[in-house]
Amino acid sequence: MPDGAHEGFRTVKVRPSESGFGGWIEGVDLARPLPPEALAEVKAAWAKHSVVSFPRQALSLDELEAFTLQIGAFGVDPFIAPMPGHPNVLELRREPDEKATNFGAGWHSDWSFQKEPPAATILHGQVIPPIGGDTLFADCASAYDALSDAMKAVLAPLRAVHSATRAYGTKGVFARETEKRTMEIIVSDEADTSLTHPLVRTHPVTGRKALFVSPVYTVGIEGFTVKESQALLGFLFAHITQDEFVFRHKWAADTLLMWDNRCTVHFAEGGYDGHLRVMHRTTVAGEVPV
Repeated sequence: MPDGAHEGFRTVKVRPSESGFGGWIEGVDLARPLPPEALAEVKAAWAKHSVVSFPRQALSLDELEAFTLQIGAFGVDPFIAPMPGHPNVLELRREPDEKATNFGAGWHSDWSFQKEPPAATILHGQVIPPIGGDTLFADCASAYDALSDAMKAVLAPLRAVHSATRAYGTKGVFARETEKRTMEIIVSDEADTSLTHPLVRTHPVTGRKALFVSPVYTVGIEGFTVKESQALLGFLFAHITQDEFVFRHKWAADTLLMWDNRCTVHFAEGGYDGHLRVMHRTTVAGEVPV
């Protein structure tokens, strides 16, 4: 956690990153139900900073699930087999001898191809390799703010096409994979379907507008030709992931990380071949983007 003054919360200690995108929360024990005031402050800090990290939180699966439900109802996690006895928990596990690409290695907002994509993703570090494995986040609200008024006017009426086909479809990355993978990925015809969301969505809590597109799950723009979509989306992808909008999270064992899928995209770095890495993940249900 970097140096700097704590923000003025009464029951929790919140330390923001230098840019204000991303932060660290201490003074809470997530293994127990949070008192109402502390829970409200955690949610307020999450809304303000989009990505919040809770160091030194040793949690059982039951405790992880209980904390998730304090934030909101469970989201629906398709295409990946959940943990036995815990249908709302995914184990992101990579064995030391695995050669397959690390899971999450592409900029995306989790499950944006759903009618109601998850509001939050919660990831708990179990076994953390000594090298690599950082998670990068891009601030899609600040990226939107940085656009010209003319570009904002162009984007305002547009709807982006989202689909899981590139990852989980019958001809997607996982369908073509030849290397052994510990995680059980479920390739499905369902992944080849698509739907549209506003290209610019408004956050239901903060009211900020954010770009809602990603290279993994956004496959086009409604009414645009393929070349037109590629040109505009290519510009937006490059714009969002500029260094000035990116926050790098470095993992430690027992860290819990919670991020807002409505205004961020993220990328899971590799670089830990030869080491075991184990994470437990839940999602919090969201709403139809507007």
